[in-house]
Amino acid sequence: MKILVGVKRVVDPNVKVRVRGDRTGVDLANIKMTINPFDEIAVEAAIRLKERGLATEVVVVSCGTAASQEVLRTALAMGADRGILVQTEAELQPLAVAKLLKSIVEKESPELILLGKQAIDDDSNQTGQLLAALLDLPQATFASAIERRDAHLWVTRETDDGRETVEMSLPAVVTADLRLNEPRYVTLPNLMKAKKKPLDTLDAASLDVDIAPRFKTVGVDEPAPRKAGERVPDVATLIARLRDVSTSI
Repeated sequence: MKILVGVKRVVDPNVKVRVRGDRTGVDLANIKMTINPFDEIAVEAAIRLKERGLATEVVVVSCGTAASQEVLRTALAMGADRGILVQTEAELQPLAVAKLLKSIVEKESPELILLGKQAIDDDSNQTGQLLAALLDLPQATFASAIERRDAHLWVTRETDDGRETVEMSLPAVVTADLRLNEPRYVTLPNLMKAKKKPLDTLDAASLDVDIAPRFKTVGVDEPAPRKAGERVPDVATLIARLRDVSTSI
């Protein structure tokens, strides 16, 4: 089984971002970037399936600028076999990424496509679902467990009402949730070895895909400052305040 994993380059979650002066977006100058945490979980899931003998190859794909090679190298250092960069300087929205990934899937013919459930920069949570629709494949979102049984995949999903397990035929699209696993630590020796692994670069224009933006960001603002807390004199007053709040909701 070949597994294809999509990864995205995002701002490091530990970095405090600033809004640009013109409110057009976030200032990325001199900001530490990293692999999207949910995509990292998806890569770890693919590698574990391969280590169990359930997969033969793990291919990682990223869409974006040349700088996205960094996250591909990280995924290769984790244990992926080869990487593909779909390079473009254009703004990529979820539908555009799904279309580009569709082209790669059609070229690579993987049995399983793994993605993070969402990217932490825009929190769209759309690419996996759009990709499954474009490919007309079964999908399971918010996966917290993945198991292969013969020719089928059993996926446990995190839902608002609890957990559910679905059985899927292959090929399929699965998006990873936080509880799926804890990604392994990438060591320096593995990072050095990753430099020797194949990493192909494709021009997004060569895929003949319409990646034009479908919406425009009107403005970006920082959240309003949080109001200061209030100290109460005793427990009775606290309980009374909580009752007032509960009755007003």
